[in-house]
Amino acid sequence: MPTLILVRHGRSTANTSGVLAGRTPGVALDERGAEQAAALPGRLSALTLAAAVSSPLQRCWQTLQPLLDARPDLPLHTEDRISECDYGDWSGRKLAELADEPLMKVVQQHPSAAAFPGGESMRAMQARAVDAVRDWNARVEAEHGEDATYLMCSHGDIIKSLVADALGMHLDLFQRVQADPCSVTAIRYTRLRPFLLRLGDTGDFASLAPREQAIGADAAGDRATDAAVGGGAGAP
Repeated sequence: MPTLILVRHGRSTANTSGVLAGRTPGVALDERGAEQAAALPGRLSALTLAAAVSSPLQRCWQTLQPLLDARPDLPLHTEDRISECDYGDWSGRKLAELADEPLMKVVQQHPSAAAFPGGESMRAMQARAVDAVRDWNARVEAEHGEDATYLMCSHGDIIKSLVADALGMHLDLFQRVQADPCSVTAIRYTRLRPFLLRLGDTGDFASLAPREQAIGADAAGDRATDAAVGGGAGAP
């Protein structure tokens, strides 16, 4: 079965402003996010990709655009099932404000029981994303063979939930997974079980420095905002 390359979109204007974007339209990459996207073709240059699949949201297809420019023959498909979690009434609100909501503790500690007001549950989010991957695995294998590799560009909570599924982890443990902006996660699927090959690889280890050392570095924006947003409402 195919190998799946999961790319989280580059850093967005919502990441830097501390807003839970969700599916709010018009959320674009910021300057750092555009730089991350521009570096993506080089990072993936050793891989032959059968297809690229994107969330329909702007920040994802912006992340993929440099890769598509570098590989004009790479087919692009849009997949609604890997769109951001529907945070409903929480969409567009400041994360600092949401931290006081009683539901946030459930999101952090018991996400399988969390359902966003006016939106979807985290269980439903994971189920649709896993279904999408299973369907695309079958399609890519049928069209390109079992050794094919393809790419999906999606969102933090989606990627974290797919990693949890691949590792056989309960959704309640998925907050232990981190997927930074423009990070690459690779999962090889087989008939019997998946194998996690890479997790949240950015090629940059500045974010591992203690917070005091990271402030002022290029990664400071990522670290400061993604400590709050990590992968959406499922941030640590």
